[in-house]
Amino acid sequence: MTDKAPPSLTAIAVASVILGLVAGYFLGTGSSIGLFDTTTGNPRDAGAKKSKAKKSWPNNYDVDVQAGSDTSDEEFIKSIQTGKNDSDADENSDDEDDDKGLKGFEATREEVKLMLAVRTDLGMTKGKIAAQCGHATLACYKALLNHMPSTGLLKRWENNGQPKIAVQVKSEEELMTLQALAQSLGLCARVIHDAGRTQIAAGSATVLGLLGPKSVVDQVTGQLKLL
Repeated sequence: MTDKAPPSLTAIAVASVILGLVAGYFLGTGSSIGLFDTTTGNPRDAGAKKSKAKKSWPNNYDVDVQAGSDTSDEEFIKSIQTGKNDSDADENSDDEDDDKGLKGFEATREEVKLMLAVRTDLGMTKGKIAAQCGHATLACYKALLNHMPSTGLLKRWENNGQPKIAVQVKSEEELMTLQALAQSLGLCARVIHDAGRTQIAAGSATVLGLLGPKSVVDQVTGQLKLL
């Protein structure tokens, strides 16, 4: 009986490659499901691994999260109510004096709307205007949430689609006159002052936000042209 010829070098090489691929596949699978835990017994290592990535974010992306960065909903709401949120947004005139004459308008159930009076003499770009209007909207919301949470104004505004209308003003003097008139009527009125990081000088009054019943707001901005 004749002896079988030994396997060729080519056959040995192919077999080695196949075995390597199979071993690599199983090692990778085991690592992904946590069979090969590389952390030590130190609790700090376990905490660091847990906080490294947060799974099941929108679209199942893994998002790196720094330890201790999570903020509860209660803390976020409290930061809005107190105005102590760490925002890099432009500053607004959130002066306590602006809120002394605020009215709740409980006697009326008419539509509540937000008017945004934008200065056109500053030459702001569309993007800048959009940002400033966003600041004004949030400033009005914060003021009412902080000082008039039980009057129902915000709830009526939200339930009616949160109407927002942008109109034009020609100067800072006109803007401040409108704010004074709005405050005399008991409306929530907030003027936004730019932080000066981009296009215009620091402290420039850019947008006036007014939030209240339609008939009262129209007494202030009804004669202004749409932006």
